Amino acid sequence: MPNPYAEAGVDTAAGDLAVELMKSAVSATHNASVLGGVGGFAGLYEVSFLKDFSRPLLATSTDGVGTKVAIAQAIDKHDTIGQDLVGMVVDDIVVVGAKPMFMTDYIACGRVVPARIADIVAGIARGCADTGTALVGGETAEHPGLLGPDDYDVAGAAVGAVEASSQLGAHLVQDGDVVVAIASSGLHSNGFSLVRHILGQRGVGYADSLPEFGGLVGEALLEPTRLYTTPLLALLDAFPGAVHSLSHVTGGGIAANLARVLPVGSWVEVDRATWEPLPVFRVLADMAGTPIEDTEGTWNLGIGMFAVVDAAQADQVIASLGAAGMASWSVGAVSMSERALDGFEQGAKGVDGGAVRLTGAYAG
Repeated sequence: MPNPYAEAGVDTAAGDLAVELMKSAVSATHNASVLGGVGGFAGLYEVSFLKDFSRPLLATSTDGVGTKVAIAQAIDKHDTIGQDLVGMVVDDIVVVGAKPMFMTDYIACGRVVPARIADIVAGIARGCADTGTALVGGETAEHPGLLGPDDYDVAGAAVGAVEASSQLGAHLVQDGDVVVAIASSGLHSNGFSLVRHILGQRGVGYADSLPEFGGLVGEALLEPTRLYTTPLLALLDAFPGAVHSLSHVTGGGIAANLARVLPVGSWVEVDRATWEPLPVFRVLADMAGTPIEDTEGTWNLGIGMFAVVDAAQADQVIASLGAAGMASWSVGAVSMSERALDGFEQGAKGVDGGAVRLTGAYAG
């Protein structure tokens, strides 16, 4: 019997097969709090443990991966983009000191290719397992005529919880606090529209092999986003009260994201000489013919997170992060003194925060 939906371009059988292929990866993220398994209309997560909180706060975040997916599509490599999604979503939750509980995902595509969808979701599941987050549900939607047959986009949302008295933020930041930078793994998932523009102008293809990129251009650019949640939660447990605020360096670049987690009236000068930007950033800036400093509002340049910490415990925090495999270093200190703020970025994304500017020249 003819299937009108299939004739319209929607293959429900392929969708069912994709679910079967991803089921084991998703189930591996589940813990005793997850009820109902895979495939329900809604994911269920048991939260009776919140009764032990004095004042529980729920933290939520939603995001996507942006135009980085275009590179995955161009070289037909889809097994890392899911980790990027987890990084963009779950690592925003830990910024307020919250422990993630669960996540859901959404994949819109022009055509369901079961193995491709399974690769994407397997990457999400690996990221969820790495951050202690249960992947409790998701949706794959086929949009023929709206998206090309091999086009897709991914998005997700997550929820975590934190005791109100343990919430991190600008309200805890004090004069003299040390700003600790935590290394990124590369571009993460931000500024890829600029990356694609630069490569397009130079006529460089993602399948090209260039020594500047250490091999295939697309594979170098798909280096997955570093996940910070697990080591940061361990740090908060090991040094209670030491960390006052955290900043995830994503869209908007270095100064703007740090300014969001500083109090009004405070300022920080971030010393560029304390680190050397990762090679990928210099290669791209050189291709564009622009000073690398001009990209500070777009790319992370090697810093994925900032931790604003009590000065007396800064060395211990840096050592602890290093032992967890997270290279970190001091880039400056918070000051509450009055001064002219010409050239500083003050707040960002609707947050009336502190003031930040980068000074000096980069190492290397």
